[in-house]
Amino acid sequence: MAHRLTIMTVHAHPDDETITVGGTLAHYAAHGERVICVTSTYGEEGEIVVPEIDTPENHARLGEIRQGEMAAALLALSPEGRIEHRWLGYRDSGMMGRPENDDPRALWQSDPAEAAGRLVRLVRELQPDVMVGENDFGGYGHPDHIRAALACKAAFEAAGDPAAYPEQLAEGLEPWRPTKLYESVFDMSRSDDLAAELKAKGIPSWWEPPADETPEQKAEREAHWAKMAAAAGPVTTRLEVSGFISNKIGSLLAHHTQIRTDDMFLALGEEAWRRIQPSEAFTLKVSRQGEVRIPETDLFAGLR
Repeated sequence: MAHRLTIMTVHAHPDDETITVGGTLAHYAAHGERVICVTSTYGEEGEIVVPEIDTPENHARLGEIRQGEMAAALLALSPEGRIEHRWLGYRDSGMMGRPENDDPRALWQSDPAEAAGRLVRLVRELQPDVMVGENDFGGYGHPDHIRAALACKAAFEAAGDPAAYPEQLAEGLEPWRPTKLYESVFDMSRSDDLAAELKAKGIPSWWEPPADETPEQKAEREAHWAKMAAAAGPVTTRLEVSGFISNKIGSLLAHHTQIRTDDMFLALGEEAWRRIQPSEAFTLKVSRQGEVRIPETDLFAGLR
């Protein structure tokens, strides 16, 4: 059987896939490429943002609930069921500095080589041509996002090395070298337009500080945004996904414990998202092919 062009995206928690690259997953699934989504943790430490279901019983089984949400979200992105999914099997580490960081089952406490090895196993089994993770700050500094991003980069390098994880080779898994590695980019190029539209519609946004913010909190918030901006690479690649905004919104709705209907991602509406963010953005970090032409409009550019 001929090898089918394959993309693998690597994420920390359920819902990260939709927020960062949901349109990309939907696009390539609809166009017949093989699409694989990897989620590192079950999201046990997430909030339950819907008051009616915010109960101790649901918090106790939140990892199980979010597994169901994950399956529904991928079906919203690809109603034909063309997106494959894998778990790395770690526990959610919670926000940075929280006691949950210290749980020995948490991704933050994992041995980086062991975490990368779990992903190498999937890379060798599934043979992606393109891998997509986040930047080294994990986009916004969450410990699980950082660990997942670093595991993605490490697996990209190690999967093709016969000396790496030799026990997998003994099990019959062959080395596999993906060709291209990308980081997803939260594109801020139209952030002023987005902030203005959210404010005009009375929708709370990330850009609007709380009314009671202290000078110290303002300085901390601005420093954090500066770290996010510094970690983001240049946009080398934009994929047009405007035809899949409705899929992306449906996928967000499937993550119903995590995203309220008045969240800015949903409250702004499909038409506005299509106008303000018609594409998803990426930084090409590594290409093992010959010639690379930047900017790109396809993550498989040069591989077809």
